[in-house]
Amino acid sequence: MAFIAGTFLPIQSGMNNKLAKTGGSPIHASMISFAIGLLALVIYILLTSQDISWRGIRDAPIYAWLGGLLGAFYVTIIVLAFPKIGPGLTFGLVVTGQLLISMLMEHFHIMGAQHIPITIGRVTGMLLIIGGVIIMKNF
Repeated sequence: MAFIAGTFLPIQSGMNNKLAKTGGSPIHASMISFAIGLLALVIYILLTSQDISWRGIRDAPIYAWLGGLLGAFYVTIIVLAFPKIGPGLTFGLVVTGQLLISMLMEHFHIMGAQHIPITIGRVTGMLLIIGGVIIMKNF
């Protein structure tokens, strides 16, 4: 499922990029993308009769509420980067950033991430990924 979700990101970015070009603004494209996503989720929740734990949501730590803010920033940055550096390099850099932060979150057990220490093997893998992105950029 995670792989399939990953395949959607470049496609979504192309759609958002087209929306930004025709609408004239990456911010507006991001807002429309989030609004359509919100509408789809509301319809899904209503159709599946899911109960929402409003108390649980209200009691979530402050940082948990900022996920939407990071998502908006992410989508907008992708809309800006996509036409300038292309989808390959855009997502090469995205994946590099995701893996680097994920590795740190696992090592320091941040936000409930499984504890996986940083090892020479993991650092080597990260360096290979960074090398791959550099090769993609230059060739």
